[in-house]
Amino acid sequence: MVIFVDADGCPVVNITVELAKKYDLHIIIVKNYAVEIQDDYAEIVTVDISRDSADYYIANRIQKGDILISQDYGLAAMCLAKEAICLNQNGLIISKDNIDGILNRRHLNQKLRRENKIYSKFKKRNPQANEDFRRNLDLQILRMLGTG
Repeated sequence: MVIFVDADGCPVVNITVELAKKYDLHIIIVKNYAVEIQDDYAEIVTVDISRDSADYYIANRIQKGDILISQDYGLAAMCLAKEAICLNQNGLIISKDNIDGILNRRHLNQKLRRENKIYSKFKKRNPQANEDFRRNLDLQILRMLGTG
């Protein structure tokens, strides 16, 4: 089992590395060269800054049973097709049961923004989101290791 982190704009890189260390798992953090991340434990992969470079890198390497951490639902859909476990930065487990609804909502929101120039304001990240993420990633790792 490998944990892949789509690190561009990801607020939970450190939590993910911490849990990978706890369970002695290989973690690959994929980022573009404009993002500064250093870690002695994780494998850091730097890709081109062009759109979706990190996504394609991950989608071409992730395998069944690996874990993806990403807020990119298009990437999550590709990884689900390879039978990977997918979580977003808030700990939402993205599955075959909910990906269609998530993608439809994303499409509708993009359409509304284009047509009506309606822009939603992002809420400031709160500590509860980090705890939800930590708890759900920990549970998924335990489940995949057969101890949860």
